[in-house]
Amino acid sequence: MTTEPSADGASRSFEVERKYDVDTSTPLPVWGAIPGVDAVTSGELRELDARYFDTHDAALSQSGVALRRRTGGPDEGWHIKGPREGDGRLELGWPLGDDETIPDAVTAVLARWTTAPLTPLARIVNSRTAYLFTGPAGVVAEFVDDQVRATDLRSGTARVWREWEMELGPAAPADDAGRDEFFAAVEVAIFAAGGRHAASGSKLARALGV
Repeated sequence: MTTEPSADGASRSFEVERKYDVDTSTPLPVWGAIPGVDAVTSGELRELDARYFDTHDAALSQSGVALRRRTGGPDEGWHIKGPREGDGRLELGWPLGDDETIPDAVTAVLARWTTAPLTPLARIVNSRTAYLFTGPAGVVAEFVDDQVRATDLRSGTARVWREWEMELGPAAPADDAGRDEFFAAVEVAIFAAGGRHAASGSKLARALGV
């Protein structure tokens, strides 16, 4: 993921990631030869707390869009995740602000999908351990081990699970063939450890039971 500022004060990044389901007791992968990677850092623990918002008729979700306010981690703030574009999604980010009111800059962007009132949809609390995969040009990818506790705020249903994510970094291969080679090597290690392709496309979808 490469993050860049934009004229409206938002950060812009294009996320390309793969998600994997994993059991609570599954050991971390033993990384072998991953193309372009010289080293993997020791894990950094991040405590994340996110609240997601939508309209009463789920206008954002139906458009493939997610709005959240997240505290904790290096990118805490307000985030809009746009509809999927090929192998990734555009993410816009703004600072947290002084309170939990949705910033005007955020609602202005959301207006392309809805201008209806937004209410809390789900809360996702995540104990994340993050590992950087580095190469000669910098960060190739970030691998995270997530212990997730989620609540569907509409029904009060709570769900707990563990998952892994691998997200490409600024020094990742720029071409499809290079990315495919990278993920193929990564998945050899992940599947050998007991990981599986994720059954759900996002944490929010899983929190809502869809």
